[in-house]
Amino acid sequence: MKRLLATMIAAGALLTALPGRAADVQPGNVKTGATHVAMCIGCHGIPGYQSSFPQVHKVPMISGQSAAYITAALLGYKKGERKHPTMRAIAGSLSDQQIADIAAYYESQVSISNVPDTAAQPPKEVAELLTRGNCASCHGANFNKPIPGYPKLAGQHADYLLVALKAYQTSDNAKIGRGNAIMAGMAKPFSHEELKLLADYIGSLPGSLATVPQSRFKTAQH
Repeated sequence: MKRLLATMIAAGALLTALPGRAADVQPGNVKTGATHVAMCIGCHGIPGYQSSFPQVHKVPMISGQSAAYITAALLGYKKGERKHPTMRAIAGSLSDQQIADIAAYYESQVSISNVPDTAAQPPKEVAELLTRGNCASCHGANFNKPIPGYPKLAGQHADYLLVALKAYQTSDNAKIGRGNAIMAGMAKPFSHEELKLLADYIGSLPGSLATVPQSRFKTAQH
């Protein structure tokens, strides 16, 4: 319980310290956000689309992701705390208000309510890893109802989850790495083989993330 409380307090402090949470940034507007996603749909609007730079993996599903997390992620790329040349360029071209609007738009794309409240029982080895990483304390018992500002993980592409987890272990690389101290502390003790076991299990779970095809995006903008 003490560990869970400490994690949640640290997470709240992290969100409070995020850049761009100024008073002049209004709550995200879904309709306005639909006018700002032209740079997003070329990757995130194509089912199964695979990135080849700076690493090879399927681009993450972001439709149905929480607006709080999308905002935090884009601000992280904008500030350089998340190292990804393409995403940093895109995020850097957006105002904080545009980021809020885009985040609201993607959160609105998918609404699935029949996801189980708890995740399927994992193999013993994976269960031990999940306990060691205290993963459910932030991402939810079903990995689909995280605490505010953290991502839904259930059903996300396993290869992307693995790349993301390894990024928290990476430093001194201009193109790869993530600066979240909480996640770095969680991820660094694991081997890459253990991270893959975690990613494969979490990616296999039912969740509310999806890739909305580009044609749907075009319809939404009219």
